[in-house]
Amino acid sequence: SKSIITHPASTTHAQLSEDEQLKAGISAGLIRLSVGLENADDLIEDLKKALA
Repeated sequence: SKSIITHPASTTHAQLSEDEQLKAGISAGLIRLSVGLENADDLIEDLKKALA
């Protein structure tokens, strides 16, 4: 399986109002990281590059 990064406020929870999102624990700055089976060193390096 592959790792995936999503922004729930604009994807999985986009149908909810801002208040509903906040009540569900979804803030505008929240990013969800679902880690797959890639090599851990590769994932760490990819995240460092993405955040730079």
